[in-house]
Amino acid sequence: MTNPHLIKRANARASRLWTRVGTRFLPFADAATTELPLARLLRLALFQVSVGMAYALMVGTLNRVMVVELGMSTALVALMVALPLLAAPFRALMGFRSDTHRSALGWRRVPYLWLGTLLQFGGLSIMPFALILMAPGANPAIHIPGLGAAAAALAFVLVGFGMQTTQTAGLALATDQAREDKRPRVVALMYLMLLLGMVAASVLFSLVLTEFSNTRLVGVVQGAAVLTVLFNALALWKQEPRGTVHPEAQAEPFRSAWASFSGQPRTRRFLVAVALGTAAFNMQDIVLEPYGGAILQLSVAATSLLTAVMALGSVAAFALAARLLQQGSDPYRLAAVGSLIGVVAFAAVIFAAPLNSAALFRVGILLIGLGFGLFAVSTLVVAMSLDNAGRAGLALGAWGAVQAGCGGLGLALGGSLRDLMAYLAHIGWLGEAMSQAWVPYSLVYHLEIALLFGTLIALGPLVRPLSAPRTPRQSFGMPQFPG
Repeated sequence: MTNPHLIKRANARASRLWTRVGTRFLPFADAATTELPLARLLRLALFQVSVGMAYALMVGTLNRVMVVELGMSTALVALMVALPLLAAPFRALMGFRSDTHRSALGWRRVPYLWLGTLLQFGGLSIMPFALILMAPGANPAIHIPGLGAAAAALAFVLVGFGMQTTQTAGLALATDQAREDKRPRVVALMYLMLLLGMVAASVLFSLVLTEFSNTRLVGVVQGAAVLTVLFNALALWKQEPRGTVHPEAQAEPFRSAWASFSGQPRTRRFLVAVALGTAAFNMQDIVLEPYGGAILQLSVAATSLLTAVMALGSVAAFALAARLLQQGSDPYRLAAVGSLIGVVAFAAVIFAAPLNSAALFRVGILLIGLGFGLFAVSTLVVAMSLDNAGRAGLALGAWGAVQAGCGGLGLALGGSLRDLMAYLAHIGWLGEAMSQAWVPYSLVYHLEIALLFGTLIALGPLVRPLSAPRTPRQSFGMPQFPG
């Protein structure tokens, strides 16, 4: 006969086992705390979904629609898509203002989250009509010279400022709410939600716009505007306690706070490393798919899957970085590891052409996603740790400004260098050996490798010495990497 006490003990043991398994394997379940439960943390991360949706809309869907369906020039489209980068240098100021601002209700982050939401909504609301007016085939009865271009520029700028403001204030709010030992997991979750927002929005937009029409374009973009308000309103609802302004941050003006923040040698070196690394990883964005199609003869479907391959590498990086940082690994060292993976990745992409190996090319793409994911998450964790005297917004704003600005510059530089080298080869200035079709692309990838080595040089003095005390829980920390 079965002993009921044995059954009871077995049930209790199984319950404890499943609790541990759930916390270990359920993605980011251990990022939650008593003060910040998982449901509330996931709701807060919705602002990243709205930012990812807006980014996918502008860089992916509208980029193609403006060139193909609306017949605009590529140069004009590139200029419009680049306009949101004008907001990047202001992220530090917006972050500082969210540190020191106190509304009538006692909030400091929520007003800036809501301001960013309204800017995104306003820009997306007018964007489709502006693009239709701007198209070469616009109805002459409603066509006013320059009106469409001016309205489209305004729309892109509003969306850009809205995205930057929302993301800066939202990440600062996450920093305020997350316990210090849980911040690496929270950072990885925020990045994953951004990626999921981009992927989900891209798939949804492509399905809705399979049969393109101006009416559908208006519906898609304005639907994104409505979802932005909905997601961000849910994200900020009952998240920030009132009356949390730090007294030191409130009394100090921005110029003085910025001088104090940027005057620290380690901070300057860190921002230089972020600039070099972000530019290095972003230069390939504009040339990677053309390289696969023109040089390796991959089909359109095959090159379209490259984004998914890179995203897979990024997701793996987020999970790996979250676990290693949670266990006490040095974020500077992990960022350096990401840079080294990037060097290997770009070398694989370079050798894929002379070896005519599509498999090696895909491995390189996967490693690019892995390396950049490790680098981005680790540097964001460092930026969150730079918070002192209540200046989380200033630190995150500075990190975001450098990342967004240098990422955009790297993107523009990669495309420009490729076109310049192709032109010089075409007119015979580079000689026969350098006139191969893959050489202009190879130059971009070699420059990215050089920038990554510059990133390693900048990170070197910041890496924690191997003799430094380590967290007892740390089980993996790349001990062979030179400090």
